[in-house]
Formats: sequence, structure tokens, C-alpha cells
Amino acid sequence: MGKKLAVACGLVACSFAQAQTNVTIYGDVDQYIGYIHSSSGKSVIGLDDGAILRSRLGFRGVEDLGNGYQAKFTLEQGFGANTGALADAPRIFDRQAWVGINTPGGEFRIGRQNTIIFFIGGAIDYTERTTFGSIINTFGVPSRYDNDISYKSPRLANFQFDLHYAMNETAGETLGKRGVYQAGVDYTNGPYRAGYAGLWAKPTASAIYANAVVYHNLYADYDYGKGKVYLAYVRSNNVTGNANGNDATAILSNVSIPTNLFTGSNPSVLRMYNIYQVSADYRLTQQFRVGALYGVMKDTSNGGAGARGGNVGAYYDLSKMTTFYGFANYMKNDTNAGFRFSGSAGPTANLAGTDINGRSLVGLQAGVLHRF
Repeated sequence: MGKKLAVACGLVACSFAQAQTNVTIYGDVDQYIGYIHSSSGKSVIGLDDGAILRSRLGFRGVEDLGNGYQAKFTLEQGFGANTGALADAPRIFDRQAWVGINTPGGEFRIGRQNTIIFFIGGAIDYTERTTFGSIINTFGVPSRYDNDISYKSPRLANFQFDLHYAMNETAGETLGKRGVYQAGVDYTNGPYRAGYAGLWAKPTASAIYANAVVYHNLYADYDYGKGKVYLAYVRSNNVTGNANGNDATAILSNVSIPTNLFTGSNPSVLRMYNIYQVSADYRLTQQFRVGALYGVMKDTSNGGAGARGGNVGAYYDLSKMTTFYGFANYMKNDTNAGFRFSGSAGPTANLAGTDINGRSLVGLQAGVLHRF
């Protein structure tokens, strides 16, 4: 009797354990030596975090509810592995903090989430749009927003649809009148992938400039077996990412700082940019991949505030978890432009002001990425 009871209790305990949320601890550490030289003659070298992926620690949970339903959550904190500092103090989870339900009809999430634009980075260029040389990355990419409600459809006839609405939670505002809206559609079929990811946000009611901030991203890829060819186009007026000198602005934050709203007091919102980028890579072996990209950023206001440039680079997979990489990058600012290099995270060793305004920049990166 005692043995039967023990077996029964064991089966109950096993069944209970299987019903619990499956929690995974994950993350990465990405460190590189970065060198930047300006045509002004000034150079800087440093140990930086995040040439490809920002160093992070995350917790991911999934509970199977049966009949095709799952409860899910993600909590993720970025940090600088070169200093140990939080990426965005005092947030505990600055990168993501959401809970959701996955259903046969799609996935619903609420909380702080990555944008659709951020999510499709792997479709933009061979570096996943994160290195010094990516002109799209240099412009600045809307990455994540607070108080975000999202829906992602199942893939139907090779199409998948995304919708997001990040509330601004401002007293007196009509629900849905302001905040950050996103929409995306992704198509995959064999070696082909193409899609669109977009963002819109209106300023406060008292704005001097009533123009909405927009970010439209079109992309198309072809996998030819040994590698991929990437084409990407961006149209936006939200220069907030990595400019410092002549292009430095503060319109809509790319990461919800301080809110999902902007005052509409900055005339830079009137200046629209078109960005064109082409990229390709080639796998020499299963472990070794090389690639290159080139991009042009055009200031459509004819203010001479664009840039152009690109890079060549290589990845070597030492294992499934550890990758060595290296990139050589170049960028030329137009006469009135002040863009500077950035990786997945902004480098702590960088140039500014007169050393980037209208200057040519050369950058080198060599580092290691370890995922766990």
C-alpha cells in the first residue's frame, strides 16, 4: 500500500510540475574594441558594449493552457558589460517587460515591448542593422515603448501581421487620439522575404508643429543558398538616435523616455529623410561568414544634412553560443550633417560636435558575442 501511495504521489507531483510555467533564463554578453577616426584628425579607442547585441539578462516563461493556448511573459534588462552599469537606470527591466496570451488566432501582449521595426532587424542587412556601418542604424531606430498593447497574427498564406498601440496615459486626452501606433506585415516564401514596418505618433495638443513623427521601413531579401541579399528603404523625420552635432534633436524618444509623447516644439520634425541601403553576405564555411553593406541617407529638405557609408565584416562561429566578429566601417557626413557611429548600444568611446559635423569617419570593431 505504501509503495502504491508513493507512486501515486509521484505521478501527481509530476503532473503538477508539468502544468507549471516553463521559465528560461537567457541573455548575451557582447564586448568589442572600437576605434573611430575623424577627418578632423581626432581619434578615440575604447572597450564598448553591444556591436551586434546589447548585453542583457532575461527571463522568459511559457505555460501551456491546452487547446492551443499559452500564457507567456518576458522580462529583460540591458547592461553595459564593460562597466556593469544598467543600460537605463533606474528601470529594473529596460528592454522588455510584458505578459501575453498566445491563441490559435494570434498572440496578444501588454507591457513594455520591442517595436515591430526593431524585431525585423535581421531582414535589414547582414549585421541585423546594428553595427557602425549600417546607415539605417546610424539614423536611429525606434526600439521599444512603455504601456504597449500588441497583436501578432498567425502566419496565413505566407503573411503575418503586427499591430501595436502604446498609450501616453495623459490626463484629459481621448483614448487613442495620441500615443505611438505601429503596423507591420511580413511575407516569407522559400528563399524570399519582404515586408513593411511603420510607426506614427502625434504631438501634444499645444504643439507648435502639429506634424506627426513617422517611420516607414520597407525591406526585401533573397536567400541564394550560400548567403542573402538585402534591400531596405526608410522614410522618417525622427532623428533622435545617434546624431550629436548639427543633426542632434529630441523629437519622439526611441525608447519611451520620458513618455510616448512629444511636445511638437522642435522644427526638425519638418525635415524628412529617405534612406536606401543594400547588403549581402556569403558563407565561406558553416562557421565563417563575410558580408558588406552600403547606404545613403538623403535630407529631402535640401539642407545638406544627410550621410552615406557602409562596411565590410566577418563572423566566425566558435560554437553555437560564441561568435568572433570584426568590421571595418566608413561614413561621410554631408556639409550640415552631424551623424556618428553606433552599434546595438551607443559606444561610450565616441566623437562629437566639430569632430563629426560635416566630417568623414572611419571605424573598426573587433569583438566577441556569447549567448546563453
